[in-house]
Amino acid sequence: MSARRTIATLVFPDVMSLDVTGPMQVFASANVERARHGLPPYYGLLLLGDAVAPVATSCGIRLCVDARWDDTDPRTLDTLLVPGGAGVDARCANRPLLDWLRGAEPEVRRLGSVCSGALLLAATGLLDQHTATTHWADVERLQREHPAIRVEADRLHTYDPHDRATAHLFTSAGVTAGIDLALALVEADLGRPMALAVARRLVMFLRRPGGQAQFSTLLPAHGNVLSRLAVLLEWIPAHLGEDLSIEALARQAHVSPRTLCRLFNHELGVGPGRYIEQVRLETARSLLLDGQASITTVARLTGYGHPENMRRTFQKHLAVSPQEYAARFA
Repeated sequence: MSARRTIATLVFPDVMSLDVTGPMQVFASANVERARHGLPPYYGLLLLGDAVAPVATSCGIRLCVDARWDDTDPRTLDTLLVPGGAGVDARCANRPLLDWLRGAEPEVRRLGSVCSGALLLAATGLLDQHTATTHWADVERLQREHPAIRVEADRLHTYDPHDRATAHLFTSAGVTAGIDLALALVEADLGRPMALAVARRLVMFLRRPGGQAQFSTLLPAHGNVLSRLAVLLEWIPAHLGEDLSIEALARQAHVSPRTLCRLFNHELGVGPGRYIEQVRLETARSLLLDGQASITTVARLTGYGHPENMRRTFQKHLAVSPQEYAARFA
């Protein structure tokens, strides 16, 4: 194995703590997994800031800076990550930092952003004519302020190890999407088994592919969902193999079928039947991506009953069969 690769993350006042610590923990856990097999650490972790002093994140936790970014030779770095947070706006106006990032881009192997860190990368001009994503709440701003960027709102990250452009310069969506991005980087460096081992160590269900939507149909679409409906939405995924007719759901929610339909359409924008179909499809997709269950078992667990019923749903919504989906994406 080659010499240790340095993963550097920029930190600044009011940075989002998880944007920094989430990805860094993935790389640290990869080192732990390697140690279990008697192998040396593969990654060195480095925090870069304006000064070698503690930096207060947006949640109040302080991070200790290892080195000043303006004293750091980018050629010594393998990967440079730019996180987001409330402090991004001030960084976007920091001309010396923008100049340093522009100079670092051709020197590092990989340069990427987490969450609203895409706004900082965009301010350098490096993302012009590139595809980028960011936290859903900042998508409109990124599009408005940087029209030369091809913004794709509904994806977790833009990293693709098989594409020269996005393997070098990439972005990711909000907060936990940075963990998915880091797992993708680990997979590119050390292989899929290592990425899966790290995901297991972090108690993650699976490594989500970068093209997956930021939103999940398993979560309420709005924060003001009535408590009786919120409880039902938490109950549904664990009971997909049971009777989920409108009448059965209404009994579970202790409302009338008519009231249930009104709540679903008002709060989620879809009726109960359509919602159940979405949850079954997403759950089936996740199980197929995980690769631990057969088509027949997935159909049974998700309430399709027979694999043919699941096949028709996949063809309708994804234009592929479950077998093709598993072969292509798992």
